[in-house]
Amino acid sequence: MGSLVLKRGMKPTAEQLAEIYANAPKSDDEIDYSDIPKTTEEEFAKMRENRLRKKNLKIAS
Repeated sequence: MGSLVLKRGMKPTAEQLAEIYANAPKSDDEIDYSDIPKTTEEEFAKMRENRLRKKNLKIAS
């Protein structure tokens, strides 16, 4: 699947519309999370808080 580019004034084809609707945002209830492994207590114990500092932020222009 490639990128879909529609420029102003272009009419999308039926295939492009199908791709747009297939990739539309879903509600949390519609998302399948079953392939994501559960986090263990050991993993939770190793976690640390991470803070972003302004000096570390890079803003893309």
